[in-house]
Amino acid sequence: MAEHLSQSELDYPFKLLEYFNGFRVSKVIFSACELGVFDLLLRSQEPLSAQHVARELSTSVDGMERLLDALVGIEILEVETADGTGSGKSLHDMIIYQSQTIYPLWNNMVDAVREGKNQNEKTFGLPAEDIFQAIYRSEEEMLKFMGLMNSSWVLDGHDIVTAFNLSCFQKIVDLGGCTGALACEMAKAYPSSSVTVFDLPQVVDAAQKHFSQENDAVVFQTGDFFSGEIPPADLYVLARIIHDWPEEKCLTLLQKIYDTCRPGGGVLLVEAMLFENRRGPVMAQCFSLNMLVQAEGRERPPSEYTTILNKTGFRNVQVCRTGKSYDTILATR
Repeated sequence: MAEHLSQSELDYPFKLLEYFNGFRVSKVIFSACELGVFDLLLRSQEPLSAQHVARELSTSVDGMERLLDALVGIEILEVETADGTGSGKSLHDMIIYQSQTIYPLWNNMVDAVREGKNQNEKTFGLPAEDIFQAIYRSEEEMLKFMGLMNSSWVLDGHDIVTAFNLSCFQKIVDLGGCTGALACEMAKAYPSSSVTVFDLPQVVDAAQKHFSQENDAVVFQTGDFFSGEIPPADLYVLARIIHDWPEEKCLTLLQKIYDTCRPGGGVLLVEAMLFENRRGPVMAQCFSLNMLVQAEGRERPPSEYTTILNKTGFRNVQVCRTGKSYDTILATR
């Protein structure tokens, strides 16, 4: 296509304009979610006019027309309906979390880069040292975070649990398994294995109260994998856990897992991996910046995960890039 463009068109900074205006696209989606646009359209059995949407959601007609036009322009205004229920892969909770928690944190990105530490204190008035005190700062905020994680695994879970054949592991424990969404995918893929979600008491309580479990085979167990004992298992799953922490804390956790793991067992890491040449993927690079602004860790390339695993005794490290948001690394004892 480039040979048909004039020099002036080739010189025009299309990519730069697209990227630095990206926040506008994000806010279009965030605003539509917060106003309830998608919920309203989902409940309707027929197309609704901008006037009707504005009236139902108590907004101005002019503002709603512009918002709906933008949603059509970015090609996401398509809502699946089936007996009044939404798609099983709805990203509503993920979008709300990005809008109400991640976006405010990213307003302080310059300070995060200058200081090299998270911005929880500046954004939420909470100590930078305890990242989960900030993430779980209220029951409402904890449920938002759990909704984010639930959406992630409903969307990517099947690809993650089938990236490797895990049928040889009879007892699987998902450490920090949150709502159990990934564990449910694991149980569906490997029905002969037992699957346990291990998480903090308040998280387990909220998961059982607010998030329906599709698979009764998944068992919940309470505990703290940093300060307490972890249950014995053949395979431990750490999904978006290692990236939260600096290397020394990762080594402590993985050493505990190695020491508890049954002979022949292993660990499955689920993370967004960087390329070794640091040239992408852009999503993983953005996730790494998010770890700077919200947590204490970072995203890493496969070689760094391999080094960390080898330092704690794990061997036979295998890497699988799923082509989706998250990749998997399997290592055995």
